[in-house]
Amino acid sequence: MKILLVEDDPKTADYIARGLNEAGHSCEIIKDGIDALFQITREPYDILVVDRMIPGLDGLSLVKAARAAKIKTPALFLTSLSGVDDRVEGLEAGGDDYLTKPFAFSELIARLNALARRPPVQDQKTVLKIADLELDIAKRQVHRQGISIDLQPREFTLLEVLMRGEGRVLTRTMLLERVWDFHFDPKTSVVETHISRLRAKIDKPFEEALLHTVRNTGYCIHAPR
Repeated sequence: MKILLVEDDPKTADYIARGLNEAGHSCEIIKDGIDALFQITREPYDILVVDRMIPGLDGLSLVKAARAAKIKTPALFLTSLSGVDDRVEGLEAGGDDYLTKPFAFSELIARLNALARRPPVQDQKTVLKIADLELDIAKRQVHRQGISIDLQPREFTLLEVLMRGEGRVLTRTMLLERVWDFHFDPKTSVVETHISRLRAKIDKPFEEALLHTVRNTGYCIHAPR
């Protein structure tokens, strides 16, 4: 894999880069967030490994800017900020995984490999529709009753996953895997938070609810019955 490591501590950067190179990957180091943002807009990478506390542009802002620029490269935050709120901030900024320092190198490799194994989308439809709710994947637009709904990138992905599974109950674990590519429980309320935000946008302004909570099981989206 071609990996961009955004880390300003020389010893840490050298340690990680040497380990990744020994594991058969190609690792490039950038110390500054602004330089990193410029680099990822001009050259493709398989994965980004980003420290949150970097000069120029902090890691959180870097990933947010990348997502705003439609750069979908998986991003793993590798940082000493280990609080629950820190992890939630990282995920909501567009991060795909979060690993705190100090860390086991074997775990870093395992998580990077998991990010690289993302399955391709099987359903190639670019427009999904349930009742009066329409999601256009190509245009990144959502409408209900002809009214435009503004969604954040992760909310858009969550809605897409739910709509592709129309009528089926998706568990919290399934959503963590398909939306955040987590194959473990991050011990946060990130799913519940995003479901609440999504419901406030696609259901509450309208008469009939499409997104439903199945108690003790998960979530399901379907047309009114």
